[in-house]
Amino acid sequence: MTVADSHDLIRVQGARENNLKNVSVELPKRRLTVFTGVSGSGKSSLVFGTIAAESQRMINETYSSFVQGFMPTLARPDVDVLDGLTTAIIVDQERMGANVRSTVGTATDANALLRILFSRVGQPHIGSPQAFSFNVASVSGAGAITTERGGETVRESRSFTVTGGMCPRCEGMGSATSIDLSELYDDSKALNQDALTIPGYTGGGWNTRLYMESGFFDPATPIRDFTEQELHDFLYHEPVRMKIAGINMTYEGLIPRIEKSMLTKDREAMQPHIRAFVDRAVTFTTCPDCGGTRLNAGARSSKVGGINIADACSMQISDLAEWVRGLHEPSVTPLLKALGEILDSFVDIGLGYLSLDRPSGTLSGGEAQRTKMIRHLGSSLTDVTYVFDEPTIGLHPHDIQRMNTLLLALRDKGNTVLVVEHKPETIVIGDHVVDLGPGAGTDGGTICFEGTVDDLRASGTLTGRHLDDRSTVKDTVRPSSGRLEIRGASANNLRDVDVDIPLGVLVVITGVAGSGKSSLVHGSIPSDAGVVSIDQGAIKGSRRSNPATYTGLLEPIRKAFAKANNVKPALFSANSEGACPNCNGAGVIYTDLGPMATVSTTCEVCEGKRFDASVLEYHLAGRDISEVLSMSVTEAEAFFKTGESKTPAAHAILARLVDVGLGYLRLGQPLPTLSGGERQRLKLATHMGEKGDLYVLDEPTTGLHLADVENLLGLLDRLVDSGKSVIVIEHHQAVMAHADWIIDLGPGAGHDGGLVVFEGTPAELVAHRTTLTGEHLAAYVGA
Repeated sequence: MTVADSHDLIRVQGARENNLKNVSVELPKRRLTVFTGVSGSGKSSLVFGTIAAESQRMINETYSSFVQGFMPTLARPDVDVLDGLTTAIIVDQERMGANVRSTVGTATDANALLRILFSRVGQPHIGSPQAFSFNVASVSGAGAITTERGGETVRESRSFTVTGGMCPRCEGMGSATSIDLSELYDDSKALNQDALTIPGYTGGGWNTRLYMESGFFDPATPIRDFTEQELHDFLYHEPVRMKIAGINMTYEGLIPRIEKSMLTKDREAMQPHIRAFVDRAVTFTTCPDCGGTRLNAGARSSKVGGINIADACSMQISDLAEWVRGLHEPSVTPLLKALGEILDSFVDIGLGYLSLDRPSGTLSGGEAQRTKMIRHLGSSLTDVTYVFDEPTIGLHPHDIQRMNTLLLALRDKGNTVLVVEHKPETIVIGDHVVDLGPGAGTDGGTICFEGTVDDLRASGTLTGRHLDDRSTVKDTVRPSSGRLEIRGASANNLRDVDVDIPLGVLVVITGVAGSGKSSLVHGSIPSDAGVVSIDQGAIKGSRRSNPATYTGLLEPIRKAFAKANNVKPALFSANSEGACPNCNGAGVIYTDLGPMATVSTTCEVCEGKRFDASVLEYHLAGRDISEVLSMSVTEAEAFFKTGESKTPAAHAILARLVDVGLGYLRLGQPLPTLSGGERQRLKLATHMGEKGDLYVLDEPTTGLHLADVENLLGLLDRLVDSGKSVIVIEHHQAVMAHADWIIDLGPGAGHDGGLVVFEGTPAELVAHRTTLTGEHLAAYVGA
């Protein structure tokens, strides 16, 4: 054996990222290693924040400084030694970009290949691949150009034409918008009387001054008295440069300005007050010209085998793969082979029920992660490290077997596979297991166990003790207090579903991924007052956000401090008047070094406390605001419960955080340092405070350790026992077994799903075993 063959370990020594406490570990290469531990124990900090981050940083450093300037700059992880690293390919659970122009087809290579196919063999031939792209507009122009040739100036006339596929009416969006003008302004008022009612256009800001000082109309005239020309200039004027208060600005009509600034964003990515305005003022309807296909008539006219590109993109991917296999076009054989492989990968990974025109922002976290996996499945790369973050999220037990097969196939090609996972079905396929803990946050960050799955079972760690936990089906179920009738549900793939959902009990909606669960619940249950809906959407937050700001906890705390000291509440916000002037309330100073990693140093003036020194002189029950924000949730809950610092509004929020198992978090801990499971529970705790009789939860076990699932079930029971109705969309068998009533959708995914295949108690589902869910639940409870 040569020396080169001896490098068969990835060695980590002294890792201290986030909550890791000088962790040292050796991981075997070309094996499947599973990282376990409670949510927040440091799994992601070790795998993503240390091993994968350093691999990516070192690869980025091989590029020129110019190229690095366009890449995300990564600092070296806080670790003493990292040895034996290979190229890391990260497949995380971040939702895909919610750009309104992004679809499943554009996010993978499938659309690009389809466009080439139609441009080569489509009849009639209409142009290059961009003639089939809904993101390229058709433009043409002509004019004179001047060139220098042989010392002479020559003027020539030139023209150009670009044939794009964008529908001109909806500009490739697929939906036309009609805006209710009465929601934009009060036409009985003049502009100088605050007539505009759009968020960001009130008061004397630049948006308002732009219209008042444009000179197109008199700002003192009520809008209803504008002439036809003035109203057109106010609402629809094309962009024009002008000086407003001595500053060069672009003036354009109110409608196109709103469309560009607000309607080009995905609804979910909007701030809540903007989203509320858009919901009030804008009606989205399918574009009448393109029928929602986003493509112009030319792109829709060209066909291959009797099908145009819009039809191909709207087909279920499993059907589209069959259609591609049936094409016999020798001139494009390599293209058909590549396209077929991508589409087959979708089917192999359990996403055959999607269509290429599905907006990528509507994919769940699990679907997005599997879509990102598509490009790696057929890869001929070997000896790389694949890093997965809970690849079983959103998967039915039936689909988890397929995912396991894919992970093992990647390993068997000679790759190192690192998986952060909570599901026992995936933990047991690992060649090597690393268990972190023993607790979460400051109680975690150490290696509790390393070895095989069998050794883990006997280890006595939290994961080892719970690995073979199996819930039992309840002997008696709670009686319902009423029912919610759903009739003729036909959203997405639902096939005219009639179902009664019992109220006052715990109802679990289950079925394979793509069977229509979310369509039934979110599409059929009215989301009016009284319904609290908690979806899988990731919570967003900058490094200035923390649990106190996200949950609204900081508001009653600021008021309590202000009242105790007889000063303004704004002083106790690090993002407002109380901020340290040196670091602007960030607690650290960031130094941008261009293509190098940005350096962050603790602010010398406030010593990382984020507040101005004068603010820290104000106390509440002997504590200043920075000391309160450095408390854990459990400490703060006791602090605000009684005595001089008693604040019922703050205590209620803190009690909910303790309920969901986040008692160890610090109030001022930046949101980006929280794990996926911690963020999910933070969101759950926030929504628990909303008033409502019906709670709808979409996969609340995401990111939860086996031990935490028991706490979640206790929380759901407390909700039901307090008189609430709880509907949970879930794949976890422990939640199914705990339900009072189960509604199972299927039998398959996409057009093979959309039917209710079972409704009844968990015991009846186990006894019948007529569905995929029934089989897996029976196996789980050992029936």
